[in-house]
Amino acid sequence: MFFAIQRGVGMSRFIKVALAALLLALPGLAQADNTIVARVSVETQTMHVYIDGQLRYEWPVSTARAGKYTPRGEWTPQWLSRWHRSSLYNNAPMPFAIFYSGDYAIHATEAISRLGRPASAGCVRLHPDDAALLFSMVQDNGMENMRVIVVD
Repeated sequence: MFFAIQRGVGMSRFIKVALAALLLALPGLAQADNTIVARVSVETQTMHVYIDGQLRYEWPVSTARAGKYTPRGEWTPQWLSRWHRSSLYNNAPMPFAIFYSGDYAIHATEAISRLGRPASAGCVRLHPDDAALLFSMVQDNGMENMRVIVVD
């Protein structure tokens, strides 16, 4: 079954997030392992989230701006931080941070208007609603059940 919830016409963010949570919780929609794959395309500035191999979400992201770099590869998250602040960039807020490679993380951003184009110092930035949902899924299913893949 395919569920892709995107921002746009019709539903409010709250309803979309609530609906997404409900769909994930319904019996029979997901297999027992709930494997989460967050695949980031630097070229298209999008993240595709797959649960048990099925595309569930497509979200705009911001990766590294000119002069900075977002590492490419595949990782299992190393640690989570709900209210993280950057020790490298003037205590900048990084809520819902999923650290996957050293100091690099997927996290929420306040710069929502810049999503969909390169803007970060190297992390993968998401809309706060999307970051909260992804963070919650990883918390509920365990970091060992998530893969972060970043491609050109």
